[in-house]
Amino acid sequence: MKEQAVAGVRQLLEGLDIDVDTQGMTDTPNRVATLFEGLFSGRHKTGKEALGDVYPTEHTGLVSVNHIPFYSICEHHLMPFYGKVHIVYQPRDGKVFGLGRLKALVDVFAKRPQLQERLTHDIATSLVEDGDALGTMVMVEATHLCMLMKGEVAQETVAKTIVATGILEPVGTVREEALVLLGGNDHV
Repeated sequence: MKEQAVAGVRQLLEGLDIDVDTQGMTDTPNRVATLFEGLFSGRHKTGKEALGDVYPTEHTGLVSVNHIPFYSICEHHLMPFYGKVHIVYQPRDGKVFGLGRLKALVDVFAKRPQLQERLTHDIATSLVEDGDALGTMVMVEATHLCMLMKGEVAQETVAKTIVATGILEPVGTVREEALVLLGGNDHV
């Protein structure tokens, strides 16, 4: 871990008039720097690495994996936001991704300072560009602690974003099927 990060956390706390030399706080700068190092571990990874190999199948229809949990840090306030990612994709040439690979892909993009809108876009785009899917539809549902803790939204508030790419982008039968897999067509 970089000593600069530890020193920066110490400086932030001291700048807020928090005594880091009191019992219980002496190792806080190190703990916080270590925590954020893990929370931002996706910065040096790619979607292609996360997706890995594809598997041949005779299946020619859409594939849907819903309720993939994620945790991320909002780049505006460095506060957590978390929720679920729902992915629908159209495989190319009968090649599908391992289900665990989709969770790995979500983690690559969630484990960096992030915006929910960018997270949704990055996952959808990576499946097409790095994974060679014919099209994707990705929906992210998230709770943002920065908004909750500041009292700007009610505790039950959930933000939703959706991105469609490739053959799932234009209005038509395949897009409608993808929306059904995401839980209905009331998301557009």
